Amino acid sequence: MTFAAWALVLLALLMPADVDSLAPATFLRLPVEALLAVVLVPVLPERARDPAAAVGGAVLGGLLVVKILDLGFDAVLHRPFDLVLDWPLLVPAVDYVNVTAGRFAAVATVVAAVLLTAVIVYLTARSAARLTRAVGRHRLAVTRAVAVLTACTFAAPALASHDTTTFVHDQAVRVQDSLRDRAEFAAESAVDPFATDELLTALRGKDVIVAFVESYGRSAVEHPDIAPHVTAALDAGTERLADAGYASRSAFLTSPTSGGGSWLAQATLLSGLWIDNQQRYRTLLAGDRLTLGGAFRRAGWRSVGVMPGITKAWPEGEFFGYDRIYAFDDLGYRGPRFGYATAPDEFTLARFEQFERGDDPVMAVIPLLSSHAPWSPAPTTIGWQNLGDGSIYHSMTSGEAPAEAMLGRDPALVRADYARTVEYSVNTLVSYVETYGDDDLVLVFLGDHQPAPFVTGPDAGRDVPITIVSRDPAVRARTADWGWTDGLEPGPQAPVRPMNTFRDQFLTAFR
Repeated sequence: MTFAAWALVLLALLMPADVDSLAPATFLRLPVEALLAVVLVPVLPERARDPAAAVGGAVLGGLLVVKILDLGFDAVLHRPFDLVLDWPLLVPAVDYVNVTAGRFAAVATVVAAVLLTAVIVYLTARSAARLTRAVGRHRLAVTRAVAVLTACTFAAPALASHDTTTFVHDQAVRVQDSLRDRAEFAAESAVDPFATDELLTALRGKDVIVAFVESYGRSAVEHPDIAPHVTAALDAGTERLADAGYASRSAFLTSPTSGGGSWLAQATLLSGLWIDNQQRYRTLLAGDRLTLGGAFRRAGWRSVGVMPGITKAWPEGEFFGYDRIYAFDDLGYRGPRFGYATAPDEFTLARFEQFERGDDPVMAVIPLLSSHAPWSPAPTTIGWQNLGDGSIYHSMTSGEAPAEAMLGRDPALVRADYARTVEYSVNTLVSYVETYGDDDLVLVFLGDHQPAPFVTGPDAGRDVPITIVSRDPAVRARTADWGWTDGLEPGPQAPVRPMNTFRDQFLTAFR
């Protein structure tokens, strides 16, 4: 039991907080914090040793829980867990499990997480108390061992670890930064140069669509296992649109998030403010910032949000300046879910065309979900005239299959699934323009964020492609000085700008 106690305490001290450091060598070092704790035991009054050890062990257990959260966030969102700002993100995480694996799995996950946290804190507290008593009983032997181990750390500094001290320091700095973030964001959002201007006069009479393609990141056009499929679709789409009289230009935007948090990216692009956490998102919604949807509405367009992912009440949608929001229930979809996606992209765009395209100009924001993780099962193209109410998708065997887990699967298979769904979304957008486009259609489509790091690999960054498509030479002339590369695929030298700069760039170009 004493050996097990040592093992648990060492695990808590040596556990890294990022996926890249999870290697056997990480656990073969000497934690300096453990040596210092052993030295301090004899200094404490005997009556205070057990309580102090229990409290210290419980704190160590809490740190281990936070490290586990960091590992999870690093694996999915490519960043550590924020102790101040990230608790609200656990709700959509549970919702994801509920949709892809079922309600029982979601409830079991929550219960297991709570129990695991309690067990870790309890066991580390008991382990620290047990080790403290063992040190008291064998003071001389322990003192000699500490002296030898300390000498070893001086002789071979690479064997020493002070990761827990560094981890605590980093967490403290992150907490301070997060607490300051509200004031910093208030200062950033205090002035809006477009709040009172007359806007969008250069787009009078145009139907403008801003489509977010889920998880469409730079890796989709650059990763060696993914890009051949996606770039082939982009290149073919460029030619098809050119044959129909359309020209396209593309570049990259740097998203505020990666692996998830689509709503943060969408809010960033539409508001022109950097929204990289839930606190900023909520503060934004409580204000009166002019969004792209609001700007079009103010300029005389009918502004709509087509939101197939909204399955519950969404009062915050009022902030974005839409005349009408089409949530999932408003689309009348009667087909199956495909993984996390509530409706295939083809159906979503068909409903928008049916409900909103007409004589009056419309501006629409449409998040497309078919390329949302876990990327399997996935729909295939049906054809615009055959969609009906979506019941036809029941004919697809994959349509009724349970979503396949990403973690634990062969990464090559996950990347292939991801590439297939992005290719589907791109082909659907191209087909929509071919079928329903005219001289007055302007399409802007972009990714919201990169997929998870186990798809992209390490150090993939947060860039996402963005493309503008139009048949009108006057529209293309307004964007000529942006420096974007021709075609649906952004070239390697295409400019990269933060996502929050797009609103101002767009409003300036077409004012």
